[in-house]
Amino acid sequence: MAGDGTAQRWDHTHISLQNFSYMWTINNLRYFVEERTEVIRSPTFSTEANGKWRLTVNPNGVDEVSAHYLSVNLVLLSCLKSHVWAKFQFWIITAEGEKTQNMRSPRAIRFVPGRACGFKKYILRDFLFSNAPRLLPDDKLRLLCTVSVVQDSFRISDQNRNPGIQVPPCTLADELGELWENSQFTDCCLVVSGQEFRAHKAILAARSPVFRAMFQHDMEESRKNRVEIPDLEPQVFKAMMGFIYTGKVPDLDSMADALLAAADKYGLERLKVMCEDALCRDLSVENAAHTLFLADLHSSGQLKTQALDFITAHASEVSETSGWKAMVGSYPHLVAEAYHSLASAHLPFLEPPFKHLKQS
Repeated sequence: MAGDGTAQRWDHTHISLQNFSYMWTINNLRYFVEERTEVIRSPTFSTEANGKWRLTVNPNGVDEVSAHYLSVNLVLLSCLKSHVWAKFQFWIITAEGEKTQNMRSPRAIRFVPGRACGFKKYILRDFLFSNAPRLLPDDKLRLLCTVSVVQDSFRISDQNRNPGIQVPPCTLADELGELWENSQFTDCCLVVSGQEFRAHKAILAARSPVFRAMFQHDMEESRKNRVEIPDLEPQVFKAMMGFIYTGKVPDLDSMADALLAAADKYGLERLKVMCEDALCRDLSVENAAHTLFLADLHSSGQLKTQALDFITAHASEVSETSGWKAMVGSYPHLVAEAYHSLASAHLPFLEPPFKHLKQS
């Protein structure tokens, strides 16, 4: 009701995008096509807050499928964060100054330093040279790349609201955490590696569908109020219980792989995604194969996609690791998925990927 003194607040969440363009002119393109086979690299260029980039052109494609094409790529060289998300598109600028031959990424791509992404079949060389007066004036290729980088989201609040009364922050998580830490008012016992931990059935049931089923039905755990946890180390169990009571995991990065298994078994979906994110941020050449295995084992779709993308982008290096070689012998279905991802990607590889790993 108007005029009743009720405080009002309006909030808006915004996602900030940084858009930039880079024009690159390659002189004497025919010489590169006819006399040289190596990749052509642009000078580096920088953006306000998202590091350094460059473009590359492979004048004779990157494989047999693209041998008759020019392949183009956008490469992230460095950035302030561990990764950036970006969409991009390429054009050729004609002799008349018009934009043509547009190709764009279908979605935002997760770039990490060193990753290249683009189009291996950007334009047929024969078509390019047969239209040289328009597309290659004076044997110069003018390539335009525009990029949209996703920056942090932020919230804008209406500043013209009544000040009202200052409400203290919610301390529910801290208070529930104290119940767990101090074993107050407990009504069940969890046994891990011979150690007993007192807990609260109501909280366990509210947070985990697996615990809820144990206590809801006429099972031994419900009758005795005692649950054996045979498959977790005490340290991992304590971290899981801390999440159940508070929603927080201070030491997540140090045990994300083990916590992923616990979260999957006990139906803790948010913890599972938190573990996926931690493992994704820790992806490296050495652990990529193991991360792919974990993602597949625990049906972690987002992590599996990121692991396959990383392996595709670093195929030659990953194929030399002991983790990948072990996976070739034990999990051929994952190797097949990696090959499929590689075959369908628009990424260049200067060496034949997985060259030493023919399945027997």
